[in-house]
Amino acid sequence: MPVASSAKQKIAIRVEGFELTVTNPDKPLWPEAGITKLMYLEKLLALAPYLLKYTRNRHLTTIRFPHGAGDEKAFYQKNCPDPAPEFVHTAPLDGINYIHLDSVPTLLWLGSLASLEFHPSFHYIGETLPAEWLIDIDPSIDPEPRIMMAAEIIGEALDGMGIRSVPKTSGATGVQIYVPIQYGYTFEQLRKVGHFVASYVVQKHPKLFTIERLKKNRGDLIYVDYLQHWYNKTLSAPYTPRARAAASVSTPLRWDEVAMNPDPRDFNLNTIIQRLQRTGDLIEQCPKQNLDRVLAHLQ
Repeated sequence: MPVASSAKQKIAIRVEGFELTVTNPDKPLWPEAGITKLMYLEKLLALAPYLLKYTRNRHLTTIRFPHGAGDEKAFYQKNCPDPAPEFVHTAPLDGINYIHLDSVPTLLWLGSLASLEFHPSFHYIGETLPAEWLIDIDPSIDPEPRIMMAAEIIGEALDGMGIRSVPKTSGATGVQIYVPIQYGYTFEQLRKVGHFVASYVVQKHPKLFTIERLKKNRGDLIYVDYLQHWYNKTLSAPYTPRARAAASVSTPLRWDEVAMNPDPRDFNLNTIIQRLQRTGDLIEQCPKQNLDRVLAHLQ
């Protein structure tokens, strides 16, 4: 990411043949983690080979924090800002002109706008079938010391059904169970399996889990959210940063790591690149799952 020119409050960077102007490059975006806007763009550049795999060919929702993580004036960005650079592609859907995050220049442009989180659709552009399957494990209290134990229980339930999965930190307070799937299943089919899994763990561990959607009615129980996985909904992308004080990143884990009860804050913008150099993309290493037998059983 070479710097083409600079001034006190503005620099120009050139990436893949395009020039991008970055204002306030020294602005702290994660003050507690010591990450400025320019540092953030450098980290996004390193994350791009991993993150873009899960945003490409999707409808993107970003969350922008003009004054950095913790800013109360943060807002969701669905419609592409106008004007946008020539390299930015869009993907209209249901009256919204979504950004298509398919390139490094677009990623860095969004970073320069203080987009600190990236939430892609569960389906590909122009399609209605899910690209993967996720179960969101959402704690009712923060911090929740039982969250990794909860993830492990759900992972074991899936394993008992012959379904391999990859746990990933949400980057915030929860954990998501990511299941790569063979293409062709519907959202309705996956919701049926999700309801079965959620009901099973609630029955087995009623003092730990709930499927009560209203947070005020959950007490300290951990919500197994199988409903969020649906057409035109989103969750945090693998490898997206989150606007938390630690600059945490939504990070896939190994199941043996989950058993060691790690702190999700340890997976952050200051550590993620070194980790990926060691582990690679754990989701990509999990085969796409065939759910035919499970669905036939549930019929």
